[in-house]
Amino acid sequence: MKPTGAQLAVQALEALGIKYTFGIPGVHNTELYDALNNSELITPILVTHEGGAAFMADGVSRTSDQIGTLVIVPAAGVTHAASGIGEAFLDGVPMLVICGGIRTDLDKRYQLHELDQHAFIKPLTKANFLITSHAEIIPTLFKAWEIAHSDEPGPVFVEIPVNLQMFPGEASNLPVLPVIARPQRAAAADIQRAAEMLLAAKHPGLFLGWGTRDASDETCAIAEFLQAPVATTLQGLSVFRANHPLHTGFGFGAAAVPAARNAFADCDCLLAVGTRFAEIATGSFGVTVPPNLIHADINPEVFNANYPAAITLEGDAKAVLDALLEQLRKLGAGATANTELHQRIRRDKIAYNEEWLRHGNGDKVNPAVFFNSLRTAVPDDAIAVVDDGNHTYLTAELFPVHGPKALIVPTDFNSMGYAVPAAIGAKLANPDREVFAIVGDGAFTMTCMEIVSATRLGLGIVYYVFHDGELSQIAQAQEIPFNRKPCTALGAIDFNGVAIATGAEYIRVPENGDVPQAIAQARGLAATGRPVIVDLIMDYSKRTAFTQGAVKTNFKRLPLAQRLRMVTRAIKRKITG
Repeated sequence: MKPTGAQLAVQALEALGIKYTFGIPGVHNTELYDALNNSELITPILVTHEGGAAFMADGVSRTSDQIGTLVIVPAAGVTHAASGIGEAFLDGVPMLVICGGIRTDLDKRYQLHELDQHAFIKPLTKANFLITSHAEIIPTLFKAWEIAHSDEPGPVFVEIPVNLQMFPGEASNLPVLPVIARPQRAAAADIQRAAEMLLAAKHPGLFLGWGTRDASDETCAIAEFLQAPVATTLQGLSVFRANHPLHTGFGFGAAAVPAARNAFADCDCLLAVGTRFAEIATGSFGVTVPPNLIHADINPEVFNANYPAAITLEGDAKAVLDALLEQLRKLGAGATANTELHQRIRRDKIAYNEEWLRHGNGDKVNPAVFFNSLRTAVPDDAIAVVDDGNHTYLTAELFPVHGPKALIVPTDFNSMGYAVPAAIGAKLANPDREVFAIVGDGAFTMTCMEIVSATRLGLGIVYYVFHDGELSQIAQAQEIPFNRKPCTALGAIDFNGVAIATGAEYIRVPENGDVPQAIAQARGLAATGRPVIVDLIMDYSKRTAFTQGAVKTNFKRLPLAQRLRMVTRAIKRKITG
């Protein structure tokens, strides 16, 4: 008997090693869900909103070798999932998006969900396919998987019309699973020039992005060989362990912490790998990049986009760094341990932490107190899933990440609402690792009902909610130039009510003294398979280095007349109240 299109699709997904799909059944994909129900290898996960499904799939892809996979309905399912798909696209995260489609065997218009969704989804994906026959289903899904993983990863969209899902047809044989190439396209002469430039530098430095996530050994070896300080992008926070003596922190310009600003102040040769020098990574383009910039990336379009490079090295980070490290060792013996640099970085980190600990009067939770307690409590391989907001930069500056892929965060698309569902995906993909989320109260309200899924699945995830009652990152950015904070107050929110509604445990933490016990209690409850909401009444009165630096950089970039206008307005409002 010939298989249906839905059966063929599930057969392909099984062969591709898919373990979970995320989405909601609807008119145009019920056949797919019926076929998934018969699979012994794939578990379909019901979500409360397709946006949550996309973030769950993202969490799977970022923290494991699996590819996050959606099974969604057309039109509304696609538009709902678009934020998570766009996040994966801009952040370079592989994702497989399988969507039902309207019937193509009818000569009728205005069908339910009829929309040119390929035109809509094209800017958010690496490729998109409309399947027109049963014979195309398996080869197309294999091709989509290959494209999603190749070169700079990203999401790929595949539409399977519902009539193909329902009816039997001619099948294709399963192809061989593609081997994903990890190219090294840089010329040998350029590798040699880069090595010579680094060895000739008095103060070389490394700037590492998400593209180096699988090259931790190589980046560490090069940093130690050169005795060069290492800074990372926001998305790359976990690519170089923070307890290494050469690690300085997130960024290296005016918006970076003192350890990074000081260590890179005299940098005369920068090796940047797996980074686009995007706005957040550079603190609103506030970094000073030396003329001797060596830029390595798998995507050649990023070269010279924002900062001119003396040498560009195209290729997979691990492959390029392997070649560079080999050349460095051929040309030099390596630097002796720079204990003065190590000690200065360590002193700067301690001083910055102590500066935060001294802030506030103790009537709320000090961010440094919380992060110090959390770092002491959780193992190095625990996965932190961070949302978008002020808490993002507090985490980047105050929570040392000790393991590869031990922290994930939405970056270039910068979508709020990421952490609650992404933590579910991360936990499903890593059942033996501890998973927790850091999320602001504003971001939490966007997707908190997805905790229903965590409860139903028996996933012990701790959600640390930074509760201050406003959209703090924007409120702080408003307060400086406007002297007021329009439309950022959230009002009273009862997070205990959210816990009751979703079946989660709830712990309220009003002040510093309650923090260690609350963390221990939350981790104990999570170990039994229960999600936990920890409601931290957070002191946000101190601004992060990132916020202060980015605001100053943007202000200085304005024309003089506009700066004077903004200063005059702020002073006038301060006087008049």
